[in-house]
Amino acid sequence: MAKVTELMSNRFCNSAPADLLHVATLGRTVGLKGDMKLNLFTDFPEQFAPNSTFILENGSEITLLSYNPKRGLVRFKGIDTPEAAKALTSAKLYTTLEATRERCNLHEGEFFWFDLLGASVVENGNLLGKVQEIERIGAQDYLLVATEGVWVEKGMAATFLIPYIDHFILSSNPDAKIISVEGGLDLLEAS
Repeated sequence: MAKVTELMSNRFCNSAPADLLHVATLGRTVGLKGDMKLNLFTDFPEQFAPNSTFILENGSEITLLSYNPKRGLVRFKGIDTPEAAKALTSAKLYTTLEATRERCNLHEGEFFWFDLLGASVVENGNLLGKVQEIERIGAQDYLLVATEGVWVEKGMAATFLIPYIDHFILSSNPDAKIISVEGGLDLLEAS
């Protein structure tokens, strides 16, 4: 069986411009120098290296001055007072696909979630559907599969979940956009 891969939990956001990934949301201010809590939406905190640039919802860019992962605090260039930082409370930080690929080091057999979106889910040569979304429920990642029309016409669910574990996932090829599964049809029938 194929080794189960780690997936990046960067999410596309409907309110963000195309091809941007939501990687964090800023929380409350801390202290007197403009530090803020950082709520991560990624499995790759190494993206938050000094001088990394992020995009805000309004399209403006902001540059990271420092990140303290132990305390979960960030400070941005030009934001050096609590008042300036408060203006960014609840702001979402986005990055591009290209920046994500540059900043995040994947190991052998690891993929980004966005590389698997749209992939065909195939079992024994039968197309079950395409990956519509990837959801993290608890500590487990699940492929949300939009069921192929022929199965829906047979009365099966329009979508179903497949746990991204080696019991079900035989192989993933993000370049070819194909994920081979075992037991996926059983999950679809039970949905």
